[in-house]
Amino acid sequence: MKKDLWEKCVSFHGHSCGGLAIGYQVSMYAMELLEAGRAEDEELVCIAECDACSVDAIQVLLGCTLGKGNLLLKLRGKQAYSFYNRKNGKSVRLVLRETPEKNRDERLKWLMEGDFHDMFNCNAAPEHEPEQARIFKNYTCKECGERTAESHIHLVNGEYFCEECYKPYRRIY
Repeated sequence: MKKDLWEKCVSFHGHSCGGLAIGYQVSMYAMELLEAGRAEDEELVCIAECDACSVDAIQVLLGCTLGKGNLLLKLRGKQAYSFYNRKNGKSVRLVLRETPEKNRDERLKWLMEGDFHDMFNCNAAPEHEPEQARIFKNYTCKECGERTAESHIHLVNGEYFCEECYKPYRRIY
């Protein structure tokens, strides 16, 4: 079964690599700690602190996706992931420890054959469980004419402007 799960990750991602292996291992560890399987909806949440290959394995194995709103990116350039299980209230932050210096193939082998308990620091999740995804009303930007969710719209003199077209009023330089 483990090989089948890895092959699903590789198929989704497009190739086998160390970053994907990190995501595979962190997902397996998170499932163990959170006592969870793959999310059908938003019962699991992941806040990833990177936008690297590892995130693809998290999408495949845990069902945390940007589209469902249960994969959130907090880009810090770290192989660090906070996971939340809304069903049982468990949460954890897993951070990749320093990995041994190896060539690409040796590193992938080490990551795939190693024990995830030894690969990650396990700490309390630093934030409260994120709120569930919301559906927002859309408005048409006066400037570009593109529809924009109300959570990203600016109202100026009764007219709507998207983030890109909005010109903030600043008098202090």
